[in-house]
Amino acid sequence: MSKIERTVGEVYRDDPERADAVVFGRRGDVSRRGFLGGSGMAALSAAVGGPIVFGAAMPSGLIPAALAQEANTDPPADAPAHKGPQLLQYPGKDGNLVLLGDKPLAAETPEQLLDDETTPTSKFFISNNGQVPEATKEPDAWKLTIDGEVNKTLELTLGELKSKVRPVTRRMVLECGGNGRSFFIPQARGNQWTNGGAGCAEWTGARLADVIRAAGLKPSAVFSGHYGADPHLSGDPTKSALSRGVPIKKLMDESNLIVWEMNGKPLEPIHGFPVRLIIPGWPGSVSAKWLTRIWLRDKPHDGQGMGGTSYRLAVKPMLPGSKVDEKNFTDLESMPVRAIITKPANGTRLGASIRELNLRGAAWAGDYTVRAVDVSIDFGASWQRANVNQPKNRYDWQRWTATLKLPSEGYYEIWSRATDSRGIMQPHVAGNWNPQGYGANPMHRIAILVG
Repeated sequence: MSKIERTVGEVYRDDPERADAVVFGRRGDVSRRGFLGGSGMAALSAAVGGPIVFGAAMPSGLIPAALAQEANTDPPADAPAHKGPQLLQYPGKDGNLVLLGDKPLAAETPEQLLDDETTPTSKFFISNNGQVPEATKEPDAWKLTIDGEVNKTLELTLGELKSKVRPVTRRMVLECGGNGRSFFIPQARGNQWTNGGAGCAEWTGARLADVIRAAGLKPSAVFSGHYGADPHLSGDPTKSALSRGVPIKKLMDESNLIVWEMNGKPLEPIHGFPVRLIIPGWPGSVSAKWLTRIWLRDKPHDGQGMGGTSYRLAVKPMLPGSKVDEKNFTDLESMPVRAIITKPANGTRLGASIRELNLRGAAWAGDYTVRAVDVSIDFGASWQRANVNQPKNRYDWQRWTATLKLPSEGYYEIWSRATDSRGIMQPHVAGNWNPQGYGANPMHRIAILVG
């Protein structure tokens, strides 16, 4: 085997194909399978912590899951050195969220912390676009406005809204539009979310469609624009931190809520206190926090975060780094199908006698439902169907379980993939690269070591 001037993990991180050549002695058309008993496989096994049980099926160029997190979260050269991810310390959070950015604040939930049927507020991800406004001391006096293409402008306080409607509670997924961004190669702009920019909470509030109907929706209304009280990062009062909207058909979805409670308690300030929108299935950026206004428009909204490449996907594939043609982009609407493994955690080490592994996880699919979840322990050479539960209500995630037989001690990768109700399946790797990294939903992979 060639001399390795860096660690195996570093070589795989920087150049997976070269790593194959170094580790397995692969050159040209020579198959890696011929080197499984040599020093190359021994080096890779040492890097991941044990013999790779199904190494013969391991795809060429694949960064092993045991090394992938390091590869995906490689800090900038000028970043301060620290071991492992930086954890968020914030009131009301449990200290285990991974800090992705502080201006604006963004923190994701490690997959193993998403093992609850209902995501506790203390474990719920954070994604902001501006500053957090000062919490009001009189929440029921908070004012909401519904205007634009309506028969009458509706202005009411939160207290009036509560008194006029029968509250509705729904358990629904809220997901950051950039969830999965870190899986793009090369790296796209923005916070490097893995799978933890999502959570499924119990939301309580008024049906948005009922409030819009009370204002009298005109036939000319085609789109909405949502506004919150969060100040722009610059502090400039003339600028919006974010103002996104949705087509009227999505706006009038009966599952959309104007909410004031999360998991049975008033919203936390970081999650939009005293009132916010929940428009499930679509990027979380349309679910405005600290809601003040919904503007009904006779044309697509053009607020901050609309147009260009913001929350948009390339229609025709583009070469990473190539010139952007805005005409080739369309809004990200329904979020893509995704399944995650929530138990065991990535990096779990089990006793040498363990020969059966119980898996748990969650899956969701934007506006759609999850038809199936499949799992593999042999790098996708074979798949086993998991048991998938039905959602509690529309837009709830679907919990799943599976039991796998482990033939021996050693290193395993557990892969999970979901298929939505249209038959669309998660890909092996993130596809359709775009400058701001939306729509990445590759299969989830975790590493475990037995013995």
